Amino acid sequence: MNETIMAAARERAAGHRRRFDLRFEAYFAALPERLDTTPLSRFTPRCLELLRDLSLRGGKRLRVALLYEAARLVTTDPVPGLAEAALSIELLQTHGLVHDDIIDDAPLRRGGPSTYYAYRREFPDADGTALGLALLAGDLAAFLSARVLLEADVPAELCREMLRIQLDAGAETVTGQIADLERDLLPLPDEEFLHGVCEYKSTRYSVLAPLRLGLLAAGEDLSAHDARLRRYATLVGIGGQLRDDYLDLFGDEAATGKSTGADLRAGRRSYAVTALLAAADGPRRAVVESALGDPDRPAGTLEQVRALARSLGVDARLRSDLRRCAEAAGAEAAGWRPYWRAEAVAFFEGLPLTNVLPGG
Repeated sequence: MNETIMAAARERAAGHRRRFDLRFEAYFAALPERLDTTPLSRFTPRCLELLRDLSLRGGKRLRVALLYEAARLVTTDPVPGLAEAALSIELLQTHGLVHDDIIDDAPLRRGGPSTYYAYRREFPDADGTALGLALLAGDLAAFLSARVLLEADVPAELCREMLRIQLDAGAETVTGQIADLERDLLPLPDEEFLHGVCEYKSTRYSVLAPLRLGLLAAGEDLSAHDARLRRYATLVGIGGQLRDDYLDLFGDEAATGKSTGADLRAGRRSYAVTALLAAADGPRRAVVESALGDPDRPAGTLEQVRALARSLGVDARLRSDLRRCAEAAGAEAAGWRPYWRAEAVAFFEGLPLTNVLPGG
């Protein structure tokens, strides 16, 4: 049964991605004419080009799938406002990627140069200019994310509520990023702190906001279902972060399209790094700590840390934790059947399991 609902969830998510990518491409094609910018500026068109490139260059579009399937919990009829909400959440994601790559000093994103590094290559002798342009590109994506919702053909009250949800999610994500930096100064953050960072930095805008926006647009009363939406979002969010942290330590850069070992290089106390620090002792822990926050570490250090983590069973533990989160999220979604359409509920049951890693 799990394989059946997983396959159906994958197929539906892929369909949402294909349709959205066409819409996203059309949005960026029209944007230069719709956005009032300084006509003599050469930098502004380049900024829009880089935002377009990053936005269209991959991404699973999980948020888009969650948004549309949340509306399908209520109805199969077309729902006004979903197209604009989908653009909004992905523009907010672009904003987050641009700024994350600045904070992390990450050269790669989605199989190509990060926006920050694209600017660094264009301005090799002007670091401040490159940094400033990257920051402004991320800011522009955030403002466009809010702006596009105002174009939705929905009643003014609904538009305001959708905008409130999205702006709250954006603000909460920034506070999560602040807590993320705080976490990395702790010797060994506990699980509660890790979960809190995950919730605010990722879960609220990646899972909870799309669920709320889809249901709200479809006419559902959110207050009646807030607790169950939060439980599901929390489990999916933790599972997604566990997967990302696992792939950062154990993944293949060619397959993920982003730099591996970034958490070690930045000194980030991710789920994976924290689990490794907790499992290691004495000289083995010293190996991990010496690699943390060292951007100039020897080339073989990441492989040495990976081998140590595998010998301590950290990889198996992370995969097991991810599977438990996925199964718990699926069980939470199964409890939605008395409230919503069974076919759409099945999507939310199967979706978390599609992220489970081999051997988990």
